[in-house]
Amino acid sequence: MAHDLLWGMTPEQLPADAPAWAVESIRVGQPVVVRRGLSAAGQVAVGVRGRMREQRYAASMALESVSRRVQPEQLCHVDIDRDLPAVRALKQLRPMLDDCGWTWGVSGSAGFELASGFQALHEGSDLDLILRAPQPITRVQAQALVTRLDTVVCAVDMQLQTPFGAVALREWAGSSHRVLLKNACEACLVLDPWNPQEQAA
Repeated sequence: MAHDLLWGMTPEQLPADAPAWAVESIRVGQPVVVRRGLSAAGQVAVGVRGRMREQRYAASMALESVSRRVQPEQLCHVDIDRDLPAVRALKQLRPMLDDCGWTWGVSGSAGFELASGFQALHEGSDLDLILRAPQPITRVQAQALVTRLDTVVCAVDMQLQTPFGAVALREWAGSSHRVLLKNACEACLVLDPWNPQEQAA
């Protein structure tokens, strides 16, 4: 599932023209991040992270190589001893998110560091969260959630994971008639992320 972290990929699974930083990331044992994308049978689409924000490399990993998998919702209550805005924001938001009735998780740089121990956060990092939303969340609920997220010490980016793909919470909470829904095949504008076939009258 998108945003899951996987261990077990080897440098040999990278294409010959992969950048040196990507090879090094795999060599030192960093996990890869499952991304939205189609892949061949027995493979999963993944992304390799480098030290720099712009260092992101799309690749494929053999499913039989996976030795460990961590999902964002497994990281909600993992702590690290680093005094950074994203870490403080996560601690501030935990009680509210735990009480909201939805399954949530930590993704992005924060999730990567919480799961792997490899430093990925810095002073200016956003906090990336996901919310599993199998049932519809109203725009009013989304607006209330954005208001709560905006009370913390750093920018918070939350994705709603619907059965049909992901939509940015802030976009769903906004005034646009249509919102961008992303799945493994495409990104498309829809009226309702939980009913993407619905068309405007």
